[in-house]
Amino acid sequence: MRFLVCSLIALALTAPVAASGQQQPAAEPKASSLQQLLENTRELSRREEQENLRREAEFKAAQADQRRLLEEALRAEAVQQARAEELEREFEANENVLPQLEETLRNRLGTLGEVFGVVRQVAGDARSRFQTSVISAQIPGRTDFLSDLAESSELPSIADLRRLWLGLQEEMTEQGRVTAFDARVVSSEGGESTQRVVRVGPFNVISGGNYLAYEAGDPDNPGKLVELARQPAGRYLGTVSTFERARDGLNRFSLDPTSGTLLSMLIQAPDMQERVQQGGIVGYVIIVLGAIGLVLALYRLGVLAVAGRRIHAQAADPSPDRGNALGRVYAVYQANQRKDVETLELKLDEQILKETGQLQRGTTLVKVLSVIAPLLGLLGTVTGMILTFQQITLFGTGDPKIMAGGISQALVTTVLGLVMAIPLTLLHSMIADRSKSLVQILEEHSVGLVAEQSESLSSEAN
Repeated sequence: MRFLVCSLIALALTAPVAASGQQQPAAEPKASSLQQLLENTRELSRREEQENLRREAEFKAAQADQRRLLEEALRAEAVQQARAEELEREFEANENVLPQLEETLRNRLGTLGEVFGVVRQVAGDARSRFQTSVISAQIPGRTDFLSDLAESSELPSIADLRRLWLGLQEEMTEQGRVTAFDARVVSSEGGESTQRVVRVGPFNVISGGNYLAYEAGDPDNPGKLVELARQPAGRYLGTVSTFERARDGLNRFSLDPTSGTLLSMLIQAPDMQERVQQGGIVGYVIIVLGAIGLVLALYRLGVLAVAGRRIHAQAADPSPDRGNALGRVYAVYQANQRKDVETLELKLDEQILKETGQLQRGTTLVKVLSVIAPLLGLLGTVTGMILTFQQITLFGTGDPKIMAGGISQALVTTVLGLVMAIPLTLLHSMIADRSKSLVQILEEHSVGLVAEQSESLSSEAN
């Protein structure tokens, strides 16, 4: 009985070991007797011992392989370490030899090194000039070679030097030519079309009576000709169409020697209408009053000129004509010829006063307008400066453009006031002198008539 219990315990302990092995043993047949159970237990022990021996052999074999791999890794490490030491010695040797080789290279290059530096510098300068030159609009693609030459780290060849020289010579030759060619032009509205353009040296390009600007590009985006959104004043633009139609000879043309800088400043300058708008409400008031004064002054000058011709014609004709001032004075004299001298003199003075009012009509208004114009200009100046100081208070003095509006109003109104006051003052002086001279003629003739009447009465009394 004790033997049976021990056999069952041994069988229970060996079952997990067999299950954990690499090969699962076949299921044992059920024991039908104690003798068969003993045989099964012995067979199971034998198999377990064989399995343990096999696993021990595999472990010893694997341990040998691992030792062999470790030895191979150590040998490879030793080889690489030796290689690293050899490369380090070679690097140190090269470090010692490199300065000598560089010095040898410098000695052998000699002046070629300086030539190389000059070529690179010239190529870089030429590239910058060609990119912005209007000649590139006619001859595109000139900067690709120069970019490669300016950034090259090798000595230039004879062909490269010759090509660089030809490019510079071509630029110098084209700078002295006026030529026409077809090119793509971008209009001020954004449309693009092919037009006939005229290039004036390296300075300007014109087409259709307008100035064009050349916008530099890059290797991926070539440059293009663009019509200016705003053209300069008429006195500059007036020569463009004539020059564009000319075929030979000398012709007048407004040339921009700065290749667009002066032209960009001219188109930014405000025209007359914009100047007037800068004056604001005060500027418009000055213009309206000045226009009224000028019309009135010119009208009065015309009236006085007609009156003066009629008075001079009447002075040569003793028969009175009531269509002029002197004729009306003569008519008063004839109507009161039989009266005494005092009465006649009063009648003539009365008529002269009437004629004086007619001749001097509007003179005072012209004078008043000539005085008001500079005062309004001063008012615009004050309001403009107030606006300027308000802008300074709010935004400071960092940006001069903020103060430009108020300063422009101040200056423009001052100019408008003076422009209106000066001619009105001159016209008032002319009107006043002309009317005074005509009144003086009337007074001279009136005194003459009174003297003639006095002599006539004196002779009749005697």
